Amino acid sequence: MTIDNFGTKASQASHDNSVWRWWRGAHLATLSSQAGTPAWGWLPQGDLLTHGDQIAWVGPSTESDAALQHLLTAPERAALDPIDLHGLLVTPGLIDAHTHLVYGGHRAREFDLRLQGATYEEIARAGGGIRSTVAATREASDEALFNAALARARTLMADGVTTVEIKSGYGLSLAHEARCLRAARRIGQTLPITVRTTSLAAHALPPEFEGRADDYIDAICQWLPQWHAEGLVDAVDGFCERIAFTPAQIERVFHAARVLGLPVKLHAEQLSDSGGAALAARYAALSADHLEYLSDEGIAAMAAAGTVAMLLPGAYYFLRETKLPPIAALRAAGVPIAIATDHNPGSSPTLSLPLMLNMACTLFRLTPEEAMLGATRHAATALGLGHSHGQLRAGHRADFALWAVDHPNELAYRFGERAGRGVVAGGQLITA
Repeated sequence: MTIDNFGTKASQASHDNSVWRWWRGAHLATLSSQAGTPAWGWLPQGDLLTHGDQIAWVGPSTESDAALQHLLTAPERAALDPIDLHGLLVTPGLIDAHTHLVYGGHRAREFDLRLQGATYEEIARAGGGIRSTVAATREASDEALFNAALARARTLMADGVTTVEIKSGYGLSLAHEARCLRAARRIGQTLPITVRTTSLAAHALPPEFEGRADDYIDAICQWLPQWHAEGLVDAVDGFCERIAFTPAQIERVFHAARVLGLPVKLHAEQLSDSGGAALAARYAALSADHLEYLSDEGIAAMAAAGTVAMLLPGAYYFLRETKLPPIAALRAAGVPIAIATDHNPGSSPTLSLPLMLNMACTLFRLTPEEAMLGATRHAATALGLGHSHGQLRAGHRADFALWAVDHPNELAYRFGERAGRGVVAGGQLITA
């Protein structure tokens, strides 16, 4: 069997968790963390066995027959119809671990203003920025929000993404934040990808709380238990910056998250050094994100806490920033580096994670392998999924991407070109 006569579109896909599948004839970049693996976890001629939504075996094609004999019964082997991948590159499914997919409207006008000299901060202080998206989001219907976000998620999936984190943060009220989180959950129920939801109610101050930032923080701390009880929240985020909230205010939100047993993450050190990364590390944050102004103290705290550095080259590029994140210092400290689109209407309206790989290399000087690890293995850690996602490895979820290139370094080298030929998400093949 070939992928051409196997594949179905996502909307038609069916799945059986008892089915064995043999994916053969591929170049594999496993990105494995297992000791002794070569760079990229490279297997130039490799096969995979999947059982339902799990990877059961990965290895050289020459060892497939032995694996089949060991893992499958004779009737299962007789029923097996191998899927020939014809030399496609197979990598772990990409993980976009920082997005804001659920929102209304767009902010193309602000893009124009910035080109005329206005800064992101000036636009925000004049009532634009996040607040303008909040207004559009509140005006949109539930179905409009969901359908727009679903289309964005499908676009990510067509570019190799099988796991996505979706933040709220454009509702900024009890009811409207819940609407956004429900839309995000619904995407995970509609598509076969993994969706993690994050409450970012501490994103900006809504107009009804003008001049009362502490009261708004109190409100968020009261809302979180309700969203958690409804099963809407996997993690809690905040924006710690001079145009958003202070470290002391964010710490109150983090404390409320800790009481509920929810992990935290933080938009930190994007426009200034506010000490947000160190605060995040004190709460064992999954990640601290942006980090252009990250200090040595923040790096040391993140390294000690195991907090992932989430770099967002799309926002850096779109806002024409010049202050680079301290890549060399993060490397030296052993802080894992992840890469994401930061898809949002104001500062990173991109839906291409492969493009972010290229930008991470060209703008931040990551190596292609570092960038790819940042969109797979380290991104999984940044979502608390390091034990089950981000590698081609037995026991991990059967999520992988198929590419019409010879080597994974081409995924960071090429830009403006779609090399994806489909994804396997939870054992289901969805053709591009």
